[in-house]
Parts: sequence; C-alpha cells; structure tokens
Amino acid sequence: MGKYGFHRSHLLRKGRFSEPGRAYLVTAVTHGRERLFAGWRVGRVVARELAAAPAETLAWVLMPDHLHWLLVLGEAALGSVVGALKSRSALAVNGRLGRQGPVWQKGYHDHAVRGEEDPRALARYVVANPVRAGLVERVGDYPLWDAVWL
Repeated sequence: MGKYGFHRSHLLRKGRFSEPGRAYLVTAVTHGRERLFAGWRVGRVVARELAAAPAETLAWVLMPDHLHWLLVLGEAALGSVVGALKSRSALAVNGRLGRQGPVWQKGYHDHAVRGEEDPRALARYVVANPVRAGLVERVGDYPLWDAVWL
C-alpha cells in the first residue's frame, strides 16, 4: 500500500508505450511474493509458457518469487504479451500445484532497452540473479533460466 492507504500499481501503466522490434526487460512478481518457484518442477511450466510467448525471448530467469524476462516485441503490445504469459502460466502453475487463486501480482515493471545498452550484458545480468541472491554459486547450477546466446 502506498503512503495514503491505496495501491499505486495502476501508475505503472501510465505512459507505457510498446514499440514493435524493441527489447524490453520485464519483471513480474508472484502474488504476495509467495515462493511458488522454489522447486524446478513448478518453474518448468512457466518455462514452457515463455517458449510459447508471442515475442522473441532473449533471456529469462525464474526466481522463487519473481520472473525477469528480456524479450523483443513483435507486433503484439507489451501489455498483451505479458498479460497472456501471466494468465497462461497461472493456469498451468495452479493446475500443477492443484490450487486456485492468483499466481502473479497485478502489473509488472518494464524497462525499454535503449540503443546504447548491450542486450547481451543485460542477459548476463538477468541470468546471474540466482548467484547474486545467494541461491547458487554458479549460474549453471540454477535450473530455471535460459538465454539465446548459450
């Protein structure tokens, strides 16, 4: 909740622009920061949905309670792509776990990759998240990530 007792997640959408062919770094967080993806079996259902997404995936890592996704948009708007991924993956995760209810928090954070930014450096940053979080010592020891350059 914000300072005045109301959520401000709607402000994340204000001024959002989707540009076909542009790379975006997206972060989506699980509902209540629940650690739904601490086990790789549940995470694999999200990985299948990432592979089917209507965007070119450059890199991703699924942390226990959030997702980092580096993608290049096709013709579909960013909100549509992320919304579809969250919807499809929520159905798959809930089915796998035999549960109901929200999997993802409303909204997401996005960063449009600028021309001077190196997508490979961003991909290395994304997939190194489990190392920085102390979950593993080496990226290769973590099962829930992928990048096109590997």
